[in-house]
Amino acid sequence: MGREVLAAQPFSVLIGAELHALAPGWCELHLPLTAQLRQQDGFAHGGVLSYMADNALTYAGGTALRVPVVTSEFKINYLRPAVGERLIARAEAVHQSRSQAVCRCDVFVLQDGVETLCAMAQGTIAALPPRGSAETPPSPGPAR
Repeated sequence: MGREVLAAQPFSVLIGAELHALAPGWCELHLPLTAQLRQQDGFAHGGVLSYMADNALTYAGGTALRVPVVTSEFKINYLRPAVGERLIARAEAVHQSRSQAVCRCDVFVLQDGVETLCAMAQGTIAALPPRGSAETPPSPGPAR
């Protein structure tokens, strides 16, 4: 199910994201760092790091809540430039209620077999209202 959701996300497919592990309240995403994902100084673009954190947080929150979800908010701290072969985002749900989960994520860069922490994020993942309810906003596409 997790891989089907990732495959339904055109941006995730475009950049080559891979779902490595998924369990209730836990997610690990990988992304090969190609030249197209780097900024002018050769390290991963900050938007790519944010994507990794956001998507991993949403997977962790969604599997904890066991309903369709969206990111309500998240914050990211960039700790060091991500120079390497691959990004790895590991997220976990820290707390959940019926309608939301607070999750945290560490983003690592892998270089020559060594993982280095390059960013940390925390976010709130919100349950979507049931389809067809008065609270359901019009959907521009599939939810994460």
